Amino acid sequence: MDLPVDEWKSYILQKWSLLPKSIQVTICTAETLSDIFLHSSLLLQPEDEMFLKRLSRGYPVAKDPSAPLFYREEGNKKFQKKDYMGATVLYSKGVSHSRPNTEDISLCYANRSAALFHLGQYETCLKDISRAQMHGYPERLQPKMMLRKAQCLVTLGRLQEASQIISDLESNFTARQTLAAPQFQALQSTLCRLKMKVQEKENLTETFPAALTNAFEDMNLREESEQISGASPSVSLCTDPLKGRCLIATKDILPGELLVKEDAFVSVLNPGEMPPLHYGLESKRDTRVANGDLYCHRCLKHALAMVPCDGCSYAKYCSQECMQQAWDLYHSIECSLGGLLLTLGVFCHVALRSTLLARFEDVGKVIRKLCGEISNKDLCLPESKNLVQTLSYDPGEESEKNGKTVEPSIPGCDTNGKYENNYNAVLHLLPHTKNHSPEHKFLCALSVSALCRQLEAANLQTLTASLESSQPKAAVGPAMCQELHIWGVAMLRHMLQLQCNAQAITTIQQTGSEENIVTDSRQVRLATGIFPVVSLLNHSCSPNTSVSFISTVATIRASQQIGKGQEILHCYGPHENRMGVTERQEKLRSQYFFDCNCLACQKEKPRAAAGPPWEAFCCNSCGELMQGGDVLSCGRASCTESASRDHLVSRLQDLQQQVGTARKLLRNGKLERAIQLLLGCQHDAESFLSAEHSVVGEIEDDLARAYATLGDWQKSATHLQKSLRVVEVRHGPSSVEMGHELFKLAQVFFNG
Repeated sequence: MDLPVDEWKSYILQKWSLLPKSIQVTICTAETLSDIFLHSSLLLQPEDEMFLKRLSRGYPVAKDPSAPLFYREEGNKKFQKKDYMGATVLYSKGVSHSRPNTEDISLCYANRSAALFHLGQYETCLKDISRAQMHGYPERLQPKMMLRKAQCLVTLGRLQEASQIISDLESNFTARQTLAAPQFQALQSTLCRLKMKVQEKENLTETFPAALTNAFEDMNLREESEQISGASPSVSLCTDPLKGRCLIATKDILPGELLVKEDAFVSVLNPGEMPPLHYGLESKRDTRVANGDLYCHRCLKHALAMVPCDGCSYAKYCSQECMQQAWDLYHSIECSLGGLLLTLGVFCHVALRSTLLARFEDVGKVIRKLCGEISNKDLCLPESKNLVQTLSYDPGEESEKNGKTVEPSIPGCDTNGKYENNYNAVLHLLPHTKNHSPEHKFLCALSVSALCRQLEAANLQTLTASLESSQPKAAVGPAMCQELHIWGVAMLRHMLQLQCNAQAITTIQQTGSEENIVTDSRQVRLATGIFPVVSLLNHSCSPNTSVSFISTVATIRASQQIGKGQEILHCYGPHENRMGVTERQEKLRSQYFFDCNCLACQKEKPRAAAGPPWEAFCCNSCGELMQGGDVLSCGRASCTESASRDHLVSRLQDLQQQVGTARKLLRNGKLERAIQLLLGCQHDAESFLSAEHSVVGEIEDDLARAYATLGDWQKSATHLQKSLRVVEVRHGPSSVEMGHELFKLAQVFFNG
């Protein structure tokens, strides 16, 4: 996902192990990224590139001329079964493999419009009808599609347009009855019903709700900091001798206050589970639904009706505008590299896209900065005493104040001291070069080198720009070798930065039929992005902020009261309510290269032998938590109860199996049987699991779901409140998970 596929990783690690010791030492002791990249890239052989090319073939992104018919027929099967969502996705796959201005693409768009109509997506249906017509939809099939268009317009209250289409259809039917008699009669009948609907609606006074945007005004910053773009004036950027850069509260901050709202400088959609396809097998026709089928590859908005790239079958967008923007910014170069980028992983893709976006700032300034920093040996040494001067020095860009040369005091800021969401800020994120293992640096360097070779082979000169260019949007230029080396080093820097600075962009996905009263929701990782301002936040295992995402925008809010002068803190993943102090420290040390000394880590003792309450067993006699190793004893001194850990684990596995069976019954609509089984599971769990055990919470949540489906909102709320207590213990009172559960409870109370 983030790193290259396992086959390429194994291949490169084996290559590293076979290198002479002297070469390994040369790479290990290299002091600059430029040296690491140069020494590693010289070792990339043609046979290595051929192996990578073979791996890339497992991720085909070219348009397959025979695929549209296959996906259209598969979509038709789903449509006949009234699985309109499934049909929509398959028609979209057909669209992605179709060439522009062909009958294939017009038929796929038209079929998709029918599925969207049944899903109640009338505006989107109209767009697909227009697309079908634009790409040459056959004249013989037009009447049925135009009737669908009229139905959408009537439903949307656009009666004048609907009346015109109905009139045109009547004239068309009168002039030439080209359809078979039964089909003609069915269309005529639908047309008559539509005319009656139009007349009925014309006699009604339509009222439309006011724009909903006002409801979300509080989601925007009321005022922006003069020092940090996308941040509230409530925070300021400072430096600490131990922590480096940090955000500090300039005033007392209340819970819920919006502190940062930042659009990603760069983001790449996570392709999801995409095991490689093998040619010659039936699986070549991929009917799996992945993130790339549901979310725009540029803005990450959820979209049912994707607009595909004209050149490949992988990239899809929510609109023609997003497609064109992506093409202009980066996809014109990425398009032919799709399979290679999927093989090399998301981090390599983010690194490439970051450098491509850098071209649209002042190209000359960016290249001068890269040249200056690549040759600077302090670049790779975060502990350098001259870190600030090293990272902030920019040849050719200095400001004069009071007759003296002034440089920005904080890395990543411009000469006026402002920290902005731009490539300068991204470039100043630390790569922690010395902390990464030699094998990891070698893997990243060879992956970037292979990518650069492909860029050079394809003669993609738009990657570089002439030093003389001062136009911000000048994305063309000569010279490949030396400048491509510069961009290669920049990409290597970004790949190393991402381990500590990548932000997982998440979203809530709904599962289950929309016809059901109750649906499931889960948080999923949608994309990987770089947020320069969010990256300024330091870690705490007990943070005072929470982060959420809408498309590519990250929102940071205070999750508790923060006093003036206190640091604004974010959790990098290891939270005190999710894992013990020992596990947290190990994870932070291995991924982020620091020993956490936050208040939670200072106060917390290593977990007792009983383990966390959401994993603990309890005594069958008195209910106290059990403690110990292979043999567990009751934690109450006066109780002599004991049990084998293996026995209790076996009971837990049996219980989980029963819960799984109950969930299948729930999905199949057998609610009474599911409830009886879950109540039995609840009784069994009480005899050996702690009251806060995660499985106890799952059982209560399943019972709440079953009673909600039956419409018994009171019982549903009772069980959901019990589940809520488990979630609070497991994830904390101000966690995102707690927020989701409270929202569910609010919905139950509202319905009840």
